[in-house]
Amino acid sequence: MHTPVTIIGAGLGGLTLARVLHVHGIPVTVYEAESSPTARAQGGMLDIHDYNGQLALKAADLMDEFHAIVIEGRQTMRLVEQDGTVLHEMADDGTGGRPEVQRGELRRILLDSLPADTVRWGHKVGSTRTLGEGRHEVTFADGSTVVTSLLVGADGAWSRVRPLLSDATPEYVGTSFVETYLFDADTRHTGSAKVVGGGSMVAPSPGKEIFAHRESGDTLHAYVALSRPQDWFAAIDFTDASAAAARIAREFDGWAPELTALITDADITPVLRPHYALPAEHRWDRVPGATLLGDAAHLAAPNGEGANLAMLDGAELGRTLAAYPDDIEAALTEYEQAMFARSSEPVTLEGTEVHGIDSENNTPQAMLRMLTEHGQ
Repeated sequence: MHTPVTIIGAGLGGLTLARVLHVHGIPVTVYEAESSPTARAQGGMLDIHDYNGQLALKAADLMDEFHAIVIEGRQTMRLVEQDGTVLHEMADDGTGGRPEVQRGELRRILLDSLPADTVRWGHKVGSTRTLGEGRHEVTFADGSTVVTSLLVGADGAWSRVRPLLSDATPEYVGTSFVETYLFDADTRHTGSAKVVGGGSMVAPSPGKEIFAHRESGDTLHAYVALSRPQDWFAAIDFTDASAAAARIAREFDGWAPELTALITDADITPVLRPHYALPAEHRWDRVPGATLLGDAAHLAAPNGEGANLAMLDGAELGRTLAAYPDDIEAALTEYEQAMFARSSEPVTLEGTEVHGIDSENNTPQAMLRMLTEHGQ
């Protein structure tokens, strides 16, 4: 295939596509709004699953590099009650199919696997338009443009490429995370460090829960989930760290102090992360010379699959383009049909559908029953 591929977005999905294309000798350029690879923090831990994310890394020929960044022991997971009692712990014996890595490290090995000029940093997309005959023009914020015969939107929830294919826009799903970090936890936040343990911990309850993960070293990264309307969060001044933390913590009155300390003792200002989603059955008619992957195509509320699916999208798109070097439309059609089906499948744990935060089954006891039924 000699048609150069233009990718918008240097996240995990876009970079996986670029790497698979590079493996197959297909020319590719990635345009990224961020000014450099280190322009912002890349988020916390990711569990990379053997049935999607790892398949993508195999297609990218990066499994050795992946194994080198896995943090041992982080697959350990605790199920905790509101009073801090550890109800159940799944140990990490090294045989699980969801090894944990830092998102930033995963992005780094993808970037390192590409020629230095593959990613063009500091290219924020302002708009896109169709020119006809499968050609599209991308206009960047600085006024510069690029015209391409194969455009891939890997640019996330608020994709600037998506309007070429679909008029769908993400909508708030009714829940948000409030994200916090506790540093030097083993010496400065001992109660929270003890309850989280060596991997991750979840304390679920209908309409709210606290999830925390031990990252590299003794950093704790917590995600406090609440089912509340956007105007409820808008009434909180998140620039006032102590007041914001205190307001969020009030929603967990009566919970163990080592759990609420993950909110009140944070070493950063709490960060609000509203959850948006595209329609569950988001589809579009085939548009010559353009497609989407990852959140640009099938944004969903956090469910543990987003990054894995984005990477698999990228790998599968790269594979189909390499398989049909003389027929781009056949490649895009095959890719989209498989991606539509894959992204609409319910999230499951060993064949049991995972319930959302608002479910009456979002309790430690219900989760324990589900885990026990499947030998966890």
